[in-house]
Amino acid sequence: MSEAARRNTAPDFKALRGRFPVLARKTYLNSGSYCALAGSVRQAINAYMEDRLLVGANWDVWVTKNEAVRAAMARVLRASPEEIAVTASASAGLNALASALDFTGPRNKVVVSDFEFPTNAQIWHAQEPRGARVVHVPRAPDGYIPLEHFAQLIDDATQLVAVTHVCFRNGARLDIPGIVALAHARGARVLLDCYQAVGALSVDVRALDVDFAVGGMLKYLLGTAGIGFLYVRGALIPALLPTNSGWFAQERIAAMDISANRPSPTARRFEAGTPPVVNCYAAAAGLDIILEVGTDAIEARVRELTRRCMRGLERIGWPSVTPAEDARRGPMVAVAARDAAQLFARLMEQDIVTSFRDANIRATIHFYNCEDDIDAFLAAMRRHRDAFHPGTAQSAV
Repeated sequence: MSEAARRNTAPDFKALRGRFPVLARKTYLNSGSYCALAGSVRQAINAYMEDRLLVGANWDVWVTKNEAVRAAMARVLRASPEEIAVTASASAGLNALASALDFTGPRNKVVVSDFEFPTNAQIWHAQEPRGARVVHVPRAPDGYIPLEHFAQLIDDATQLVAVTHVCFRNGARLDIPGIVALAHARGARVLLDCYQAVGALSVDVRALDVDFAVGGMLKYLLGTAGIGFLYVRGALIPALLPTNSGWFAQERIAAMDISANRPSPTARRFEAGTPPVVNCYAAAAGLDIILEVGTDAIEARVRELTRRCMRGLERIGWPSVTPAEDARRGPMVAVAARDAAQLFARLMEQDIVTSFRDANIRATIHFYNCEDDIDAFLAAMRRHRDAFHPGTAQSAV
């Protein structure tokens, strides 16, 4: 079926749900930490094991799997395969990119937000001995980070604005088009950390006009840990020379040339050593599911389920701290709790799998979730309200 035809055919979410065995036993609302395992992803990992037993070193197949991940990730992001590096993690992609940037000139400033996952701040702070000057964009009193706060800090000294798409603590979604427009108007480039968005939301790097994007396969992309991606806008690649490198970053991998560093003309120059082979099998299978369902359909389904969850929380008098507006919300619904760790444990005892960060319980929702999952979570939260409600009004972001 063509992609256009698939977009005009509503996915059968009930049938798709049946591909994830854990959903028959658990109310699984933890895709923002680690996705539910699809049967086809498990089979892909088993296929790798069979290859190892029957063939041993099957390099031709392994390289093909690595390239399949690159091509599929490019389709998810609406990019070109030449703009995708397959990395061991989001951190590996960020470190490779950081190694290619020069902070000794007048543009030595890196702007990050207070919504960042630690990696996307720590790695830029790690560049401070190389001359980087890192500044943080603070929240407003209501908990959100408005565009005007970015406008106050992005200036002619800014080389990079490194921002998350969706905050891992509270589910707030930043105004990425607005931030990109601000940054580009002032000559800065934008790195998007879309780990908490891609696969559950449509992330079109061309439409967003970002210069770089990073993420990984273990959350909403339905793969596994130990594999990620870095997108680099094609026009920028020739001028960026990473010093974090390896043999798979070379123009001719098989040359085994120890006389020089000859990087690939594509984003593969941001890769390093031997690819994460078994993880490529899992990631390729997960990406196949995402592409089959379609990210536009997935985003619409996730929006519907998060809205149902947030309205239900309002009804029981325990509102979420996640923004209610669609444009400011991703696939996460976060709820402030008096003892989030203990509430997480109580929910787990009822086979409701969530997660927690700071003082918030996180219900992270994917297309394989259903209304019954949301209602089970709401019923449990109602039962635990007296014990775990923070008791004082908290500002919603």
